[in-house]
Amino acid sequence: MVYYAFDLLWRDGDLRKLPQLERKQLLGDLIGENDIGLPVLYSGHLTGDGREMFEHAAKLNWEGIISKNGDAPYRSDRNEGWLKIKTVMKGKFPVIGFVKDPTGVAALYLGKREGKDWVYMGKVGTGWSRTVSSQIRKQLDTVVSPKSKLTKQVKKPRATWVDPVFMADIEYRHITSEGLLRQSSFKGLKKER
Repeated sequence: MVYYAFDLLWRDGDLRKLPQLERKQLLGDLIGENDIGLPVLYSGHLTGDGREMFEHAAKLNWEGIISKNGDAPYRSDRNEGWLKIKTVMKGKFPVIGFVKDPTGVAALYLGKREGKDWVYMGKVGTGWSRTVSSQIRKQLDTVVSPKSKLTKQVKKPRATWVDPVFMADIEYRHITSEGLLRQSSFKGLKKER
């Protein structure tokens, strides 16, 4: 475990009314004076073009950036003094199955092709209305398969498997170390020709 230190609220008294950059300087001094090393890492303050930093964060597959007003005092609530800006990744993934809902689909199971193998990429369960859910179900019902196309089977007892002929447009935050989409959201469905 690594602890990222990025703010200091108390040292010989309450520091919350000081500007963020002053608190950060005091934190850096505290870490330096005490020769604190791993597992504590000092999270420095970067200044510059926020859009450029965000683009670099996206290229590095970071979750996003946090922008702070360096002159602002500490406030514990969400406010304009600091913003969390998440990166969003986009991709097209074959639909390999779905979970039925009384009027449509509750979730889509997604995969990808690796050579001759079909690999499970996780599921998506948000991003559609009831109407769209019903439309998705009608399309997928035309390609239902008796078994999964996955090379390595996953335990999905509620899944209705389909031939992977529909591609789902997905926005997601990250791909986990297990190869699964994280925080995925459905954006559209198109049949491959």
